[in-house]
Amino acid sequence: MESKQLLCMKWGTLYGAEYVNRLYSMVERNITGPFRFFCLTDDPTGIRPDVECLPCPEIDLPLPHRNYGWRKVTLWAEDLFGIEGEVLFLDVDLVIMDNIDCFFEYGDGFVVCRNWTQLDKRIGNTSLYRFTVGSHCELLSNLLENSEQVLAEYANSQTYISSNVEKMTFWPDDWCCSFKVHCVPKGIKRWIVEPKPPENARVVAFTGDPNPDAAAAGHWPCPWYKRFYKHVRPSPWITEHWCA
Repeated sequence: MESKQLLCMKWGTLYGAEYVNRLYSMVERNITGPFRFFCLTDDPTGIRPDVECLPCPEIDLPLPHRNYGWRKVTLWAEDLFGIEGEVLFLDVDLVIMDNIDCFFEYGDGFVVCRNWTQLDKRIGNTSLYRFTVGSHCELLSNLLENSEQVLAEYANSQTYISSNVEKMTFWPDDWCCSFKVHCVPKGIKRWIVEPKPPENARVVAFTGDPNPDAAAAGHWPCPWYKRFYKHVRPSPWITEHWCA
C-alpha cells in the first residue's frame, strides 16, 4: 500500500517542537494505513524521530514578507527535496478531531479549505490543503520575478495562490472549521458558554490568536481594551485531542 504523505512547516520561534510532535500524534491516531510525515524546519531540535525533518526553504522577499505566510509559497517549487506526488499540507496549530483519510480521497488537483471569513469569494484558506508537488511551480517563479507587483496586488499568500490556480476545489464545509468563527459563541455568550466544535468537524484551525494551548486554558492574548470581546472560556476538548 502506498504511503500517504503529509507535510508541515516550522520556522522561527513562534511554535516549538511540541506543536510538530502533537500534530504527528494526532495524525497517527486519525489515519489509516502507512504514512510519511515531513516537517520543513530551521530547527529540528526536540522533534520526535518519526518525523522526517528537512530544511525549511527561505524565500528571497523583502522583510517582513519573507518570514510571513509568503514563505509557504516555496512548497510550490518544481522540486521539493525529492518528495513526489500528492501531499497534504497542515499548519502546525491545527487540532485534528476525527479520521482524515477523506482528505486524501476527495477531489483532485489543488483542494483547500474555503476561507471562512470570505465565503462569497473564491479564496482558499491554506491551513489545510492537498497539492501535487511541482504542479504549479509558476506560483513561486512569478512571485520571485515580480515580487514588488505581487506584494502590492495581493494581501497575503493565500489570495495570491487562489487567484492564480485555475482549478481549485474546496473541502466540504463541515470538514474544516475555524475556532474563532465556528467554535467561540457570539457576543456575551462567550463569557458563559464553552466553545464547541461543529458536530462533523474533522479539523479545527487556529488562525492568529488564540493558539490551541491558550484556547484550551481559556486565555485569548490581546490588549486590555479588547478583553471584553476577545474572551474565551476554557475548552478541555482541545487538550483531549491536541496531545502527544
